[in-house]
Amino acid sequence: MKTVFKRYCKSLELQDDPALIEEYKKLHAMGAGWPEITAGMKEVGIVDMEIYISGATLFMIMDTKGDFDHEQAMARLATLPRQAEWEALVSKYQKTQADASAKEKWRLVERIYKMDQEQQYRAEDGYVEEISL
Repeated sequence: MKTVFKRYCKSLELQDDPALIEEYKKLHAMGAGWPEITAGMKEVGIVDMEIYISGATLFMIMDTKGDFDHEQAMARLATLPRQAEWEALVSKYQKTQADASAKEKWRLVERIYKMDQEQQYRAEDGYVEEISL
């Protein structure tokens, strides 16, 4: 059976302060995330997410359902319980406005290479992947 999903890759800059970066990492450590935030992401169609860090740069890989609409989902996510509170909390670590939504903070990045696939997609449309389960 094949499953279709979309992948979105995003980046965000943190304040270039080692102490703040360590605090930010602790907020995102295994089991430290707020359950309402994870539940909200799942509710809007995000099925998995990973965040990587290099220096003060974050890189997110977000896998979603195949019919995921990025604009609609991010607008809906902003209205869900505790999302605004979470965004306000993490904003002190990020090079963003304190009242910015997740959509405004995280910049979509363009895939320019994939080893076994020539087809390109626009970053805002996600990168369609098929996996066999």
